[in-house]
Amino acid sequence: MTGGSRGIGRAVALRLAAEGALVAVHYGGNDAAAAETVARIAEAGGRVFAVQARFGESGAVDRLFEGLIAGLADHGADGLDILVNNAGIHSVSSIGQLTEEEFERLLAVNVRTPIFVIQRALPLLRDGGRIVNMGSAATRIAAPVQIGYTVTKAALAALGPSLANELGRRGITVNTVNPGAVRTDMTAGYTTVPEAVAGLESITALGRLGEPEDVADVVGFLAGPQGRWVTGQTIDVSGGTYLGPITAG
Repeated sequence: MTGGSRGIGRAVALRLAAEGALVAVHYGGNDAAAAETVARIAEAGGRVFAVQARFGESGAVDRLFEGLIAGLADHGADGLDILVNNAGIHSVSSIGQLTEEEFERLLAVNVRTPIFVIQRALPLLRDGGRIVNMGSAATRIAAPVQIGYTVTKAALAALGPSLANELGRRGITVNTVNPGAVRTDMTAGYTTVPEAVAGLESITALGRLGEPEDVADVVGFLAGPQGRWVTGQTIDVSGGTYLGPITAG
């Protein structure tokens, strides 16, 4: 899985490993975080290896697959059953603040890279496999201060149905998971601010912020045998954030 060393990615990696999967933990540059994820899986008796490639740089997808194929071979495997595209970067720029350079990087990491990761993975992905892309509830909730990020996540979600239709005859499912506000390193700028947390909780039906495991459980369902009849879908995993007008209880 891409972006598997921290936050939601780490939770997904732990979940899939606990289900018996050999997990390839891709990471961009945080060696310590990747090592911690690998250690936690290994200590629990799981099978795991790490692959480093900084998305957005030239040749990153090539480096990813070189490391992936080598790691699979080291563990006596030669194919994939599950691909989780989780790696991504965030932005808090409004339309007036967004620069061309920032938007190009968002597109490169959040859209272009997942598409070409999927393209490269297809010869390795076995019939009956699973592709899960990580979107965002921001595509449903108007968030003007992250407009570039929102556009890229909407593009990734739009890929799902067409790809699901193309790959369906091979029994491969393709789905998008849209988390809301989740406590991770990426969201620490506001999930550690009590006033911001209170505001988010007040517009969330279940009354709390999400945890990485909340999202990982949905990915685990889609990646497992119980998810075999779900494809081409975008699934909101936000705890019911901003479903409608909030009334006082």
